[in-house]
Formats: sequence, C-alpha cells, structure tokens
Amino acid sequence: MSSLFKAGILALLLEARVAVGAALAAPTVTLDSGTFTGTVGINTQSFLGIPFAQPPVGDLRFRLPVAIPAYNGTHDATAMGPACPQQAVQLPILTGLPQEVVDDVINSIYGTIFTASEDCLTINVIKPATATATSKLPVVAWIFGGGFELGSPQMYDGTTIVQRSIAMGEPVIYVSMNYRVAAFGFLASKEVRAAGVGNLGLQDQRQALRWIQKYITAFGGDPTKVTIWGESAGAISVSLQMLANGGSTEGLFRAAFMQSGSPIPVGPIENDYDQIVAQTGCSGASDTLACLRTVPFANLKAAQDATPFIFSYQSLILTWLPRADGTFLSDNPQRLVQQGKVANVPFVTGDCDDEGTLFSLSTLNITTDDQFINYIKTYWVPEGTTAQGNTLNTLYPSDQIDGSPFDTGLLNSITPQFKRIAAFQVGFPILVFVPSHSYLRVTFKGDAVFQAPRRFFQQTLSGKQNQWAFLSKREKGVPILGSFHATDILNIYFDGELTDYLINFATTLNPNGKTVPNWPAYTTATPNMMTFLDGLFPTTITQDTYRAAGMQFLTNLTLEFPV
Repeated sequence: MSSLFKAGILALLLEARVAVGAALAAPTVTLDSGTFTGTVGINTQSFLGIPFAQPPVGDLRFRLPVAIPAYNGTHDATAMGPACPQQAVQLPILTGLPQEVVDDVINSIYGTIFTASEDCLTINVIKPATATATSKLPVVAWIFGGGFELGSPQMYDGTTIVQRSIAMGEPVIYVSMNYRVAAFGFLASKEVRAAGVGNLGLQDQRQALRWIQKYITAFGGDPTKVTIWGESAGAISVSLQMLANGGSTEGLFRAAFMQSGSPIPVGPIENDYDQIVAQTGCSGASDTLACLRTVPFANLKAAQDATPFIFSYQSLILTWLPRADGTFLSDNPQRLVQQGKVANVPFVTGDCDDEGTLFSLSTLNITTDDQFINYIKTYWVPEGTTAQGNTLNTLYPSDQIDGSPFDTGLLNSITPQFKRIAAFQVGFPILVFVPSHSYLRVTFKGDAVFQAPRRFFQQTLSGKQNQWAFLSKREKGVPILGSFHATDILNIYFDGELTDYLINFATTLNPNGKTVPNWPAYTTATPNMMTFLDGLFPTTITQDTYRAAGMQFLTNLTLEFPV
C-alpha cells in the first residue's frame, strides 16, 4: 500500500472522526445573553435544570413565583435540578403478598427520594437534534403527579416521547417543570388567602408556562402550540389551569391532556396551618405567615412531615390540596365548571379502572363492618341527610363482589373489607351517616373523585369544545391492585398507544392518526371512551354510561358538600 494511499485513508478517517465528534458535541442554546450547554442523545438534545423563577427562599418563601432576571454568562444544563421539598414517605407496614406488592410497585413509583432543595424552580427541555429556532414544533408540557405531596420531573424520561414523535414524522418538544408541593406549595388558611399566596404550586406551573412562551422558540418550539399534560395530581393541575383566572389561558396553552385527574370538589382554602404554626414556634407571632418565612428549613420540613401522608391510615384525605383561594381559583372547581369559567381548548381525559386499590394497603387491619364504619366516622366527615343516605345505599349496595379491583369477583379479597375500602378510597369524604339508623350509607363504587368528576366535566362541556375520553383496564392481573392508579403511565412513557395519541393531539389537536385505532370524540349524545385492555384485542370503544344514576347523585352531593 503506497504512502499516498495510506495518507488518503488516514485523512478520510480523521475527517469522519471530526464529523462524528461535531455531531456528538455538547449542544448549546442562547437565552437572552446566557449560553446553556446541554447533552446530546441519538437524535435528541436535552437542556436540563434551567431556572424559570427566582429561588423561593428567604423572604420569597410562601410568595408567588417571581420571574427570573435576564440570563447572562454560561450555564451547565446537563442535569435536572433538585426536587422541591418532599413530604416524607410513610409506607404501610405489611407482610406476605401485600408486602411484595409494596416492594414491586409503591416503592418504584412513589418511594423514590430525590435530592431536595427550596431552590427548586427549574425546567427541562428535550428537543429533536435537528430542531432550530425556526422549526416551530408543537410542545408537550408535562406536570408530574404525587398527591401534591411529592414528585419530580426526574421520575420521567421525556426522551422516549421525542424519539417516538421523530419516528412518526410529527416531531414535538418535551418540557417538564418543577413546582412546590406539600406545605411549601399548598399551605392554606385565612392568612394565606388574605395575603393572596394560595396554591403556590399551581402558580409555579403557571410561571413555567410563561417561561415557555418567552423562551421555547430558541429550542425550536412554537409558543402558540403548547399542550399541557399531566397524570394524577398533575392531571388535576392541568384541569385547574383550565379554570384559573376565570378560565383565561393567558395565551399559555392551546390544549390539555389529563390522565387520572379532573376538577375536584374542593371548598374554601384551609388545612393544617395552625398545626404547622404551632410546631414551628410561630404561634405567638403577630404575623404568622411572615414568621414561617424565617423558620429554619429543617424545622419547617419536620412540621410538614408530621401531617398525614397519602399512604397513611387516613389515605386520600389529603392535607395538601389545591383549594379555592379567591384569586387563582375563585370558587369550588366544579362550581367554576358550571359557571362556564373554563378555558375553551380541546382536551383528552381518562382514568384507570382500579384507582383506589393502591391507597388501601394501609387499612388491612379493618376486617369487620363495625371497624369499617368506625374508620369512616373517625376519618371521613359525616354529612348529609337521611334521604341522601338512603339514596346512596340504593345506588351503591355494599356487595364485596362489586369491589375493586373491579370485574374480578371474589379474587383479591385479602381481607373481608379490602375490596370495599379500595372501591371507597377512590372517593372523597362525601359519606353520609344516617343519624336515625345504626349504620353508615357509603359511596361504594368509588366514583366520587375520578370517574364522576371526569364525567361531570365532560358532560358539562359537551358541545362547547372538542374532547376525548379513555378508560384503562390494563394490568388487571396484578395481584391485589388490578388496573391500579398510575398504570396508564406505562402506556405513554413506554411507546404505547397513548404515546401516539398524545403526539397526534399536540400536533393537530386531534388524537387520531395513521398509527393508532380510531378514537371517536366524546359528546353527551355519544359518550365514546377509548378503552385499553389486556390480551389480543388491546383497544375497544365503550360508552360512558355505566353507573349513571349513582354518578349523577354523587356529583350533586359533592357540589353541596365539597371537601
């Protein structure tokens, strides 16, 4: 081989090496006068942990998020920022098969502890590598769930969404945001209401959406094509963003996608404020809210962690919930829906079939009717009339075979009351103790927090805006839990049908496309539901007509007695 030929080969190899190196070089993006360096994937680029608001620390604790000043200098955007302060995870003490379920499911989904900091308001952007500032791609903005008590964007890798969109020829940009949770994000009281600082977690989300409007073009996104999307508390957040400020989107989003979450029946702003104040030594302060801003982080975190957790004995009676605050949410969210104060955007919404099972493993010591009744009387506020109680008893008979996991007969009956409680746990405290009798009438099917609010939301908005509904009955064979809460995440972050439906929806405002079965729209006249199943036939269209009388009664009851 001649030296000239060798030199030519070496030159070609060097040129190829330089080209590959250039292709894999760390990407950068300029925001204002700042340069952010991200990471490169196979066909994506990620810019992670970018601050979107000033750190909510010191005097900014328990205040509305403050916009970040103009960026300058150089910034490392190669890793997501810390989670916002989390509520301490309290898992139930179990043995045998229930313990295996906890180990395999709960810890993997909710038990992960992230490095946390009050300085946590950061945002993440994942884009196709080929996207430029002129690409004008649709944007999906993910809001994580976790009962408004915990969670982080670190739990979810949006790379799969972007890669799938590229493969479909419908590239999108994925954005995920942090927001304050638990006491730091949802402190509530008359003092909080008077100061106009309620629902700070929702306000953080809103500020992140404003950041998207200002900066997403630099990543190749179109600020006029933003779809907000979430699961569980994230889906509830999406629905409440639709109701915020009288239903004004402020031009921040054009569509909404919700998994296991709709406007919930919550009342005036209130929670364990006095307990937090007392435990932090602020009871004697003339301005307790100002005092809380000066409390050492560890002390405030300890006081927060002393409140009930989502897997504590009381379960879904959550301490930290979004509530009507007179500003961001002017009324009970369901009342706002009735009043038509809803963003007029197309939306997709749906639930899992067995939402309540996951939250019922902490009550396995309840094995008799008397113990169940005592549990309800102790932890769930009894309200209502004898007539309402009798109606509930008729509409929701206490039959264990009808319990959750639904459609499994007597299977999964690990205690005599588990399936009953699991069905009930999906509901909010709308149980009715009948004073003239020695028994409790209960909402048994568990429709009050997921299915009934979703149906109420969709039927109220029928004919006013385009909408689609789904029901996930997959993973029904999981012991004890069935199609439990959060199983639909598998269908969207791991290249399931929902992935394609989401991408289509973000692109065309319609979930339908050539890679997935047809999904007809939802109206009151034709309440179609895309239903996801196990087995050879993974999808079918069903009708949202089940338990109609019961759900209508529950909706009326929650409007009268919000949480």
